[in-house]
Amino acid sequence: MNLNVTLDPILLRSFIAVADTGSFTRAGESTHLTQSTVSQQVRKLEAQFGCELLHRKGRYITPTLEGERVLNYARRILQMMNEAIAQTSISAEQQKIRLGVPEDFATHAIMPTLAAFSNQHLGIRLEVTSGLCSDIWQEFQGSDMDLALVKQRESSAPGLASWPEPLCWIDSLHSNNLSRDPVPLVTFPIGGLYRSEMAHTFDRLGRSWRLAYVSTSLSGVCCAVEAGFGISLLPRRLVTPEHRILTEQDGLPAVPNLELTLHAQDKLSTHSKMLAERLISACDEICRQ
Repeated sequence: MNLNVTLDPILLRSFIAVADTGSFTRAGESTHLTQSTVSQQVRKLEAQFGCELLHRKGRYITPTLEGERVLNYARRILQMMNEAIAQTSISAEQQKIRLGVPEDFATHAIMPTLAAFSNQHLGIRLEVTSGLCSDIWQEFQGSDMDLALVKQRESSAPGLASWPEPLCWIDSLHSNNLSRDPVPLVTFPIGGLYRSEMAHTFDRLGRSWRLAYVSTSLSGVCCAVEAGFGISLLPRRLVTPEHRILTEQDGLPAVPNLELTLHAQDKLSTHSKMLAERLISACDEICRQ
């Protein structure tokens, strides 16, 4: 045998099929090849080894003495190749972590935590998506995210950890938009928890309202309120010195807290679990402020 010959796994697979079934015809059926193709592949393998690997006489085809030796190695070679492919696939999957976070957390609040994790684990591909919680939750339920940090009604869906998210009504420090008719509102697009809560509140109060400014950007909403475009409902931790908090004394009812919850898929890689622990620590700190 020429020691420089590279064994083709396709030839080995056909040889194993013949040895296991005792027939070129049945081997062809099991490998989805024609009988003649299997026969040609086995003869090519025999040519590489320089000897016959099969006894072709008789009702059943059986390996020769040399064939039995090759059969043992062929099985081990294919097994190791399958293991290599499987392990590589698992490794590649573990190297990617898909995370969804609300837009207001994808800024200075949590970015240092994500950057530090990425810098410490250079072999991990961290993919972060920010946006409306309704969109993030939908992707998470479709298994398109490994971890999802979302705002939700209290106790609506249990997760790894949860934190209260107090809300408040805000207006510009220099405006009184609540006295206008209809009341101008600054909000996120359809699907946002804050938007539906705002609409329902003014409907219950019997006050007419209009959408004065709609933005997918948290900074856009905050700036619009500061500029006097209208009233909005936002987490209390996002109030700036240019905002004025409206209370029940102004005629607006208190709004129940939302809940910030970290959700995780059932099966997480080791690095995904590590990131989840980092996120929990970061949210503990953020929500204490």
